[in-house]
Amino acid sequence: MSAAGDRLGPRVRALAEALEAAEGRGDAAVLEKAKAVVDRAGERVAFSGSYTVIALAGATGSGKSSLFNAVTGTDLAHVAVRRPTTSKAMAVSWGTELPHELLDWLDITARRLVPAGPNAFSDLVLLDLPDHDSTELAHRLTVDRLVELVDALIWVVDPQKYADAALHDGYLKRLAPYAEVMMVVLNQSDRLAPEELDRCLRDLRRLLDAEGLKATPIMATSALRGTGVRELRASLAATVANKQAMARRLSTDVTVAAGALADDLGSGPVPELDEDLTDHVVRVLGDAAGVPVVVDGVRKAWRKRGSAATGWPFVSWLGRLRPDPLKRLRLDVGSGEHSPTEVNRTSLPRATAVQRARADQGLRELTDGASAGLPRGWAQAVRAAAAGREWLLLDRLDTAIAGADLSVRRGTWWWGLFGVLQWLLILAVVGGLAWLFANPLLVALGLPTLPPVAWYGVPAGTWLLAGGLLGGVLLAVLGRVLVEIGANAHARTARRSLDDAVAAVVDDEVLEPVRLELDRYRRARAAVAAAARVR
Repeated sequence: MSAAGDRLGPRVRALAEALEAAEGRGDAAVLEKAKAVVDRAGERVAFSGSYTVIALAGATGSGKSSLFNAVTGTDLAHVAVRRPTTSKAMAVSWGTELPHELLDWLDITARRLVPAGPNAFSDLVLLDLPDHDSTELAHRLTVDRLVELVDALIWVVDPQKYADAALHDGYLKRLAPYAEVMMVVLNQSDRLAPEELDRCLRDLRRLLDAEGLKATPIMATSALRGTGVRELRASLAATVANKQAMARRLSTDVTVAAGALADDLGSGPVPELDEDLTDHVVRVLGDAAGVPVVVDGVRKAWRKRGSAATGWPFVSWLGRLRPDPLKRLRLDVGSGEHSPTEVNRTSLPRATAVQRARADQGLRELTDGASAGLPRGWAQAVRAAAAGREWLLLDRLDTAIAGADLSVRRGTWWWGLFGVLQWLLILAVVGGLAWLFANPLLVALGLPTLPPVAWYGVPAGTWLLAGGLLGGVLLAVLGRVLVEIGANAHARTARRSLDDAVAAVVDDEVLEPVRLELDRYRRARAAVAAAARVR
């Protein structure tokens, strides 16, 4: 295979990769044309890739069929004119057998073999197309179809209609990228004087150059007198021998399709997820899922539990009668408190309308930023990726909150110490009371009394009673201060843990799908660039 053919395979694969990435996102018409190019390239190479297919196309009265006969040395074109179905093209090949698979792919049923040994036309398939300006729609459709499939085109024009708009506007201008695999032949040159022929060729050259066809050669022929026929045959033989017409045609197909796809994809910078907007979304979704309620519950639960453990036992028992804020939310529940078949969910209140509105607005702002500058289909895909599992988002957030480590049971070691001290002080109060009332009771019972013990003139029982009461109150106040500090610290720790849990869900359900969509867009652009790269 030629160098152009060697480069063709990777470019076709790159175009196919771009198509796969852009599926459902790019312009449907552009994608359809690009897919046709990928399919056509694979099929064309598979069907007799060694053959070169060249078509003669022209307008009514241009002498195309006569020139076809002159080039082939046959009168087959005249036979073709007398066919009942004139909309079908005819193919001629030289050698010992026809390339039937290739002709089947071209959908050409009228096919003729010119028996010959190895020669310059051995790998040539020459087509005679219907008139491109025919009043018969079937004729024009056949021309349009085969123009997309052949390896090279020879446009046959005559001195009267070489500037015809049907040819230039309908075909030549839009086929400008294929200038290297086309030729324009001015037939019926015998009708012009030498100076008229020269002027006509200069004007034709000017028209072609203005239409982007500077690489398209022109030639003057006369099928009637044989003028230029030898040169045309030599050009055909050189094209066949070069073995690059097919690769150049398909390579141009890929270039055109890649260019259209690149225009559809755009060339602006690929947007990124904004970190500030991401943090905002995590916060508002956390608020909607009940994170502030849980944080407040952690603070209150730590305060309640700590006060009960470190407070003055004479009154702290009252706090135990109040429900635990976290257990009421079905949080910080021990494993034994769950049913084995129960789904771990919270009892958090539903998000308010305001919270939902803020969450929706945050998601819109995030996706708007992530899709800014993208083509419409890709922007819609980014938004759809972010909202694809929105119905599951709040449920997953609730589950994440239920499973978050709130650290409520940590840092409570000192509670036990305070509890022991409080009960020791309670024993002091009880001992003081017992000491104070022991002698009156013994006197009443007629028993010997205890010897009096005093410090600084104050009975020991009074010291124990007063010390126990005062110490218990002071220890309870100190415990209350430390519990409040701990409650606030644990609330902050819980907030971080909950934010991390919410962020993980948001990343999984919202951010990662958006990132995958943006990565897909990058892959599409990279693949298109590789497909468009000729060298």
